[in-house]
Amino acid sequence: MRKISILGSTGSIGTQALAVLKNLPDYQVTALTAGTNISLLLRQIQEFKPRLVSVARASDAAAVRKEFPSVEVYSGADGLSRAATSEADIVLAAVVGTDCLVPVSEAIKQKKDIALANKELLVTAGELISGLVQRHGVKLLPVDSEHSAIMQSCPPQVSNGYFNYPVETIRRLILTASGGAFRETSPPNLPLMKAADALRHPNWQMGRKVTIDSATLVNKGLEVIEAHWLFGMPYAQIEVLIHPQSIVHSLVEYRDGSVLAQLGTPDMRLPIQYALAYPDRLPADYPKLDLLAVKNLTFQAPDWQNFRGLRLAYEAGQIGGTMPAVFNAANEAAVELFCQDKLKFTEIPQLIEDVMQKHVIIKNPTLDAILAAAQWAKGASLWQKVK
Repeated sequence: MRKISILGSTGSIGTQALAVLKNLPDYQVTALTAGTNISLLLRQIQEFKPRLVSVARASDAAAVRKEFPSVEVYSGADGLSRAATSEADIVLAAVVGTDCLVPVSEAIKQKKDIALANKELLVTAGELISGLVQRHGVKLLPVDSEHSAIMQSCPPQVSNGYFNYPVETIRRLILTASGGAFRETSPPNLPLMKAADALRHPNWQMGRKVTIDSATLVNKGLEVIEAHWLFGMPYAQIEVLIHPQSIVHSLVEYRDGSVLAQLGTPDMRLPIQYALAYPDRLPADYPKLDLLAVKNLTFQAPDWQNFRGLRLAYEAGQIGGTMPAVFNAANEAAVELFCQDKLKFTEIPQLIEDVMQKHVIIKNPTLDAILAAAQWAKGASLWQKVK
């Protein structure tokens, strides 16, 4: 019986992961964490019967205890850490933001494998997390469809539980991007776009922030930084192509010119199942890819001028230190301002760049320094907007 703890069970990835687990044999959910969607969490507890649950607020924890007195219920940062370090073989990190940095770090120290659906973990603390993974010999299993595709196209060699990718045989990694909701919007109309427009993603069903990040191409920039740490590839060997059909999830070009790719329907349940069941490929009843129905697979270069968030992500990753954390936090603040109609769509990358330019970089930062830099960036973003 393989035991799983899910951090962020009521979010988009968490709910899909639980749907996947319904059909996987010999898997047991031992812990669940949620924010404030208590009604959904209560239904999940009833169905999956975890031993431990954590919620954001202490008042909600009391309500959950009343409904399920036999379940251990916690709240806040302590509860998230308890869930991450509870009795489990694998921890699915599906909490949005930096709140899971400490809990996942503690889980790695206890030699738990990590199914990674949280971008901030490697974007903000890639060097620290990579070091922990190597020292403690755990598997870091990507859930993002793009990184899952690279892992499937470039199978790792496993030594003492640690993944080693044959980077010396690879010429480049190619991450594909759908292009988001505005991929066909003319540049003069981009400043007029609202959050409701950005949330109309043509291919994927995702959470609010990641959908808006897809529209700005910041999401792809975050994935570039993740790919650098996951696969040990220099930024110069990581490229992005716009692929509107979202069928080819990413590609690996080897030094001999061979290109391997993973294809599939745009359905997050597939990479979720691959991560949770790795190295096994278990049966799944999800819609299968019909190439005759798809007919055309097209690719084009990103629009670097009108979607500058992608370029800024490369710059942040190459600078390193605390800059990726600042880039990520400034984007979080900018997206929130955009959702509140306080920022135009085209002002999102400008705000990020302004904050990055004001940041005093700390090289080789501690976890506390990373979190402090992120907090500074959020405050600087708001100040920059109202100055």
